[in-house]
Amino acid sequence: MKFIPVLPLSELPPGTHRTVKAGAGAIALFHYDGRISALGHACLHKGGDLGEGILQRLDDGELYVSCPWHGWQYNIRTGQAPHGYLDRQAVFDARVEDGVILVSEKPVVTVFRAEHEHDGLGDLRRPEYLTTPDSLHVLGISATNMNRSLPRPSTSETALQAALDFAASEYGAGTRMTRLRDLQFRHCEGYYSRHEEACTWPCSITEMDPEDGMTGVYRDLVLWADVVLLATPIRWGNASSLYYKMAERLNTVQNQITLHDRVLIRNKVVSFIITGGQDNVQGVAGQLNAFFADLGFVFPPFNYMGWSRGWIAEDMQHNVERFMKSRYVKRSVKELVANAVQLLRQLKLVDTGNIQTPKPRITEAGGLTEQPETGRERR
Repeated sequence: MKFIPVLPLSELPPGTHRTVKAGAGAIALFHYDGRISALGHACLHKGGDLGEGILQRLDDGELYVSCPWHGWQYNIRTGQAPHGYLDRQAVFDARVEDGVILVSEKPVVTVFRAEHEHDGLGDLRRPEYLTTPDSLHVLGISATNMNRSLPRPSTSETALQAALDFAASEYGAGTRMTRLRDLQFRHCEGYYSRHEEACTWPCSITEMDPEDGMTGVYRDLVLWADVVLLATPIRWGNASSLYYKMAERLNTVQNQITLHDRVLIRNKVVSFIITGGQDNVQGVAGQLNAFFADLGFVFPPFNYMGWSRGWIAEDMQHNVERFMKSRYVKRSVKELVANAVQLLRQLKLVDTGNIQTPKPRITEAGGLTEQPETGRERR
């Protein structure tokens, strides 16, 4: 078997690991427990560099490297995933001669990617859209937080429910209400900050935990909805923290444009309901509009309604009462829905197969090496 010199032993002290070039490829080298071992450097999940991973000793007493992107683990000696998983990383023979580490040209243990019998996220991986040329699906998302055992009136959610009821009664729309506070979902864990391709579709958190609460949001928002109505209270001049928690997890949708010029949101309309005891309705609307524009949503004229009694309105015990009696609220939620439905009907006639995306793309980043322009990926 042919061996390739890859690194002086002095550059891999005991207790260290790194990725090195080996011929036309790359190999992750490990120097632990008095021996040198070598694995294929690219994680079998999404290609994270194992040479930058974290070493952990598991219950079997063996050392495993965790991929720095999403935590997939491999035994640094055998390449095998932990007990219960069948994946196996390629293993190369390694030896030291005259103070130089050499590795075999070909693996002595071949790579193995486990096949899963059922892909529970297949409808997201290869988007199975539930919208049709005639569908009218209105998704309401409430970003109001509260103690479940002490429910209280919410002005934004009350207006949202009234809007959904009007959409159903006036236009025969199918409606769904999602209350973010009822969902158990993890915060975005910032995989994009590690590498742009570490932020995946479906979200890597959803891949690791399909029961995560955002999985249903992805299905409703991307696959089912024609119109999205998002309602949020104003918290210190901004949308609620629950909204931002969801928005960070929607980076997986926007990032598909950056990486693959792949638009997941097409022919979808969004409008907003923004309420607060003090003002900044327009500031909150500006952020919401900017974010949803980046995802690909379209806005009807006058696409938000707001409720605020101003800076000195500190008598919050009267806020809900006055809100419920407001003729403006009753009228505006209906007009918000009417504008959204009218625009949707026009959008249904538009072919978005060649939609342009004047957003940054990875092929134009101008980083360490220029990447060739690739073909546009379309659904």
